[in-house]
Amino acid sequence: MYSKKVIQHFQKPHNQGQIKNADAVGRVGNPACGDIMKIYLKIKDKTIKDVKFETMGCAAAIAVSSVLTDLVKNKTLVEALKVDNDKIVKELGGLPEQKIHCSMLAVKALKKAVDNYQK
Repeated sequence: MYSKKVIQHFQKPHNQGQIKNADAVGRVGNPACGDIMKIYLKIKDKTIKDVKFETMGCAAAIAVSSVLTDLVKNKTLVEALKVDNDKIVKELGGLPEQKIHCSMLAVKALKKAVDNYQK
């Protein structure tokens, strides 16, 4: 059902946790499946210097959050916002159709964090 990479990120997620005094936080949830994601950003000179996540949800939701943090760390805000759910799914070696919404949720959490930072 899940690719090897999804299982690896689920079992040993990268960048899991909080950033104290984060410059921005994006929180999203999907009531239909119960997944809740929080993305924390530390930003300097319009570049994401640190990124962490807290996700309560299924294996796919945790794996997607982990991969998202890998993809946006040390990227400018402009570059980070170009990461879409297709890139996340590709990076994970695919997701079951019924779990694609998890990748969309991660992108929404990132965008919300960046929006909060820019306000």
